[in-house]
Amino acid sequence: MTPATPFGRDAIESILPHRAPFLLLDEVVELVPGKRVAATYRVPEDGWWFAGHFPERPVMPGVLIVEAMAQTGAVAVLAEEENRGRIAFFAGIDDCRFKRVVSPGETLSLVCEIDQVRGPIGRGKATAHVGSELAARGTLTFAVER
Repeated sequence: MTPATPFGRDAIESILPHRAPFLLLDEVVELVPGKRVAATYRVPEDGWWFAGHFPERPVMPGVLIVEAMAQTGAVAVLAEEENRGRIAFFAGIDDCRFKRVVSPGETLSLVCEIDQVRGPIGRGKATAHVGSELAARGTLTFAVER
């Protein structure tokens, strides 16, 4: 059964296998299983990566922004009843672009729209915004463990 939106980390953890400190979603605000998901992540002031990226100018690493987009897409895929309890492996990203720096204390608004699924393989278009500004975008490929 899919939780009613919005829902927080407890419900997210019932869908995703990720756990702190690598769970990069705080709330799912919209969910159409298998189709579309919107989520948020408040970038912590004391994120474990800021000590080295970069000590004088902390910036959320682009790879973690991509991971947050991938986790968002995984919620859409793994919320489908036939995929519950499985793992969606990140299989690739195409046309990835970073448009702005993401700093401690900012909130990422993440959206992923699943546009193609063939068997266990699928693709989705994902974006990450801070306010109205696009921070990153890309087309994600995933494989659901069978």
